[in-house]
Amino acid sequence: MPLPDPEAQARRFARVRLAHRTEVREDYVELIAELIAAQGEARAADLAERLGVTPATVANTLARLKRAGLVEMRPYRSIFLTEAGATLAAESRARHELVVEFLLALGVSSDVAESDAEGLEHHLSEETLAAMRAFTDKASGG
Repeated sequence: MPLPDPEAQARRFARVRLAHRTEVREDYVELIAELIAAQGEARAADLAERLGVTPATVANTLARLKRAGLVEMRPYRSIFLTEAGATLAAESRARHELVVEFLLALGVSSDVAESDAEGLEHHLSEETLAAMRAFTDKASGG
């Protein structure tokens, strides 16, 4: 297989690097929103436990999210999403649900679909997401 045009290949790799940079922030705000919805609050200890990372990793990431204007924190209090954080969380959740729905429509088991969606949701283009939506709508008769 011949190599693609250098500029086209560079664009693809740049897109992947961007997805890697945003994936942690999207995972955090999505989980914070889920925790708030499920238990009324999101705490750093809950994030560390559910993400399988150390409390120090959570503290560093939350500091970056605060600088990015996505979360608000006060000492000894819960973590809150800003309006921008809530918007990003909703967008991430919608992408995740679409990818899961698509994988389920292909016949992938529920556990595997959930697991695979965690990585895929951050790397798919709007064109691919639209095609997935069209496929799932057609598969469900919608």
